[in-house]
Amino acid sequence: MERIARKITGHRKLVVMIFLVLSGICALLMTKVKINYTLADYLPKDAESTVALQVMQKEFKEAVPNERVMIKDITLPEALVYKEKLSEIDGVDSVMWLDDVVNLKEPLQIQDKAVTETYYKDKNALFTLTIHKGKEMEATNAVYELIGEKNAVDGDAASNAFSQKISVKESMNAMMILVPLIIVILLLTSSSWIEPILFLATIGISVLINMGSNIFLGEISYITQAISPILQMAVSLDYAIFLLHNFEEQRKVNEDVETAMVKAMRLAFPSVAASAATTLFGFMALMFMRFRIGSDLGLNLVKGILFSYLSVMVFLPALTLLCYRLIDRTKHRKLIPELKRAGNILLRVGIPAFVLVLLFIIPCYRAQARSNFIYGMGEANAALKLGQDSKEINQIFGQSTSIVLLVPKGDSAKELLLCEKIEGMEHVKSVVSYVTSVGNTIPAGYLAPEIAGNFYSQNYARIVVDTDTKEEGKEAFSLVRKVRKAAGEYYKEYYSCGQSANLYDMKKVVSADTKLVNGIAIAAIAFVLLVTFKSLLLPIILLFIIEAAIWINLSVPYFAGNSLVYIGFLVINTVQLGATIDYAIFITNNYMNRRKEMEKREAIRGVLNRNLIAILTSALILASAGFCLKFTSSNPIVAELGMLLGRGTFLSLGMVAAILPILLLLLDRGIEILTYHSSFYREVKK
Repeated sequence: MERIARKITGHRKLVVMIFLVLSGICALLMTKVKINYTLADYLPKDAESTVALQVMQKEFKEAVPNERVMIKDITLPEALVYKEKLSEIDGVDSVMWLDDVVNLKEPLQIQDKAVTETYYKDKNALFTLTIHKGKEMEATNAVYELIGEKNAVDGDAASNAFSQKISVKESMNAMMILVPLIIVILLLTSSSWIEPILFLATIGISVLINMGSNIFLGEISYITQAISPILQMAVSLDYAIFLLHNFEEQRKVNEDVETAMVKAMRLAFPSVAASAATTLFGFMALMFMRFRIGSDLGLNLVKGILFSYLSVMVFLPALTLLCYRLIDRTKHRKLIPELKRAGNILLRVGIPAFVLVLLFIIPCYRAQARSNFIYGMGEANAALKLGQDSKEINQIFGQSTSIVLLVPKGDSAKELLLCEKIEGMEHVKSVVSYVTSVGNTIPAGYLAPEIAGNFYSQNYARIVVDTDTKEEGKEAFSLVRKVRKAAGEYYKEYYSCGQSANLYDMKKVVSADTKLVNGIAIAAIAFVLLVTFKSLLLPIILLFIIEAAIWINLSVPYFAGNSLVYIGFLVINTVQLGATIDYAIFITNNYMNRRKEMEKREAIRGVLNRNLIAILTSALILASAGFCLKFTSSNPIVAELGMLLGRGTFLSLGMVAAILPILLLLLDRGIEILTYHSSFYREVKK
C-alpha cells in the first residue's frame, strides 16, 4: 500500500487530471443513459404478466389500455370527433369509447345504462387510450394540448409521463438542498473552510463517473436515477473525512506533507476498506432480488461505493497535496467542540433505553411485516395536476383498471361462456371481446382487418376486462385471481396482464425476495464483522443493534395506520443495514482498542466523549439525504425510501449511541472470551 501511495502522491497532477477528464466524459455520457419509468419491465421474465405481455406484443399491434381521458360538456357527435383526433396523435395506438361497445344509432335511453355510463355520463365523455411504450410523455403532452387543462387525464401512461417530466428536476432540487446542508454540517465539524469543498469534489467526481458508466448497461430505472447519486454521496463522504483526519494527525509528527499523506493513506486503508466492504455487501444483496429493480439499484450502488473508494484513496490524496497550503491558510477552530460529557449522559440513559427496547422489540418485529403494503406507485399526489385529474375522473366515472386475457382462438362458444362468467363477477364493469362486441354469429373474415385485428391475432383471442377497482389492493388482487381461475377452467393455455395483474405478480415476487435479500445481507456483513474483529460475539451484538433500529423504523407505518410502499420496505432493510452498521463498527473498534489499556466503563466513556461527534456528523449527512428525497420528490416510491432512510438513520444513531455501550459493558467478559487475542486490560490487585 505504501508503494502505491508514493506513486499516487508522486504523480499528483497527473492523477487529478485523469479523474477530471474521466468525470467530464462521464458527465456527458450520463445525459445519454436511457431511463426506464415502467416498473413492470423489472418483473422476472417468467412472471405470468411478463410472459403475457411478450405474447401480446408478438401477436397484436396494440398493448394494454393504459390511459383515461375525460372531456367535459360535449355531445355524442363532438365526442366522436375528439376520438378521431385522439387516435391521430403520435404514440396513441388505439382509442376505445362508447361506440365500440354499443350501437350509437340507437337511443342511449334504451341501452344498458351501466355500460353507457362507463363511457358517457352527464355530458362527460371518458376515452380509454393505449399509449405506445416509450412514447408516454410525448403522447400525453399532445393529449393535453388537444383537450386543454380544464379536462382530465390519468392512468399508468400518464403517471409514467409525469414521472419523466419531473424526475430530473426533482433530483436536481434534492441536490441543491442537500449540498449546502452537507457543507454546513462539515464546516461545523471540520477545522478548515476549504475541507468540505475537497470532500464534495471527491465524492461528486465519483458520482459522475458512476452515473456516466451506466451507458454500458443500456438503461437504468428512474428509481435508481433518483436515489443512487444522493445515497452514494451521503454514504461515502465518511471515507474522505476519515482520510483527511488521518492526514491532519500525521502532519503533527511529519514535516514533509507527502510523507504524512503516504502514512495517512496506509493507516486509513484498512478502516476505509472495512467500512466500504460492509456497505458494499449490504447493497450487493439487492442484486439477488428476482424483482430486477433490486439488481438495477444494487449494481449502481455497488459501483458507486467502488468508485467512491477509488476516488478517496487515489484522487483525494493527490488533490489534497495540491491544495494543502490553501487548507492551512483557511484553518479555523472547530465550531462544535468535543462532547466531553456525552459518555456520562449516555451511560445514565442507556439502561432505561435498553429496557424499553427489550419491551418493544418483539412487537416492532411483528408489526413491521404487517403494514398495509403498496406494490406500485400508489395514488397520485392530490396537490399535483395528475392527482387532481385522477380524483375528478374517479368522482364522475369511478375507479377503473383493465385486465387483458389472451386465450386460444377458434372456439367462439367457449369464448362467450368465459366472457359471460367474467361479466357476472363483482367489480367487473364490462367485458370487451369479439363475441361480446361483434357477436359470435359474424365470422371475423367478414369484418375489416383493423376491426378484427383488435380482437383476434393468428393464434389468440383478446378479451379486455374493465373493472371498477383500484390498480392494487385486496379487491383488485382478488379479481385478478378470479379472472385467471375462470380462464383456467375453460382453457389449458391462457395469459393475463394489465396493471392490476402486473402488480399482483409484483407482490408475489417481492414478497418472496424479502427473506432471501435480508439473509444474504446479514450473512455477508456478519462475515465482514467476523474478519474485522475476529470475534464470535461482536457480529451478533452489532447486527442486533442495527436490525433492531430497522424493525422499529419499519413498524412506524403499521402503528400509525399508514400504508407502506413495499419496494421501500424491501430496499431499506439492506440500505439501512449497509449504510449505518459503520457507526457500530466505529464505536466498537475504538472500544476494543481502549479496552486493552483501561477498564470497561472508562473505555466506553472515553469512546463516547471523543467519537460521538464523528458518527453524529455522518448520521446528519445520511439523514439529510433521506429527508431531501422525501420532501422534494412527488414520486411515492422515492419519497417513501427517503423518509425511511432519514428516520432509520436517526434510529440507528440512537441505538449505537445509547444501547450499544450498554451491551458492550454487560457482555464485556463474553466478548473477551470469544475474541481472538482480545488482550483486555485487567487491573492488578495489590
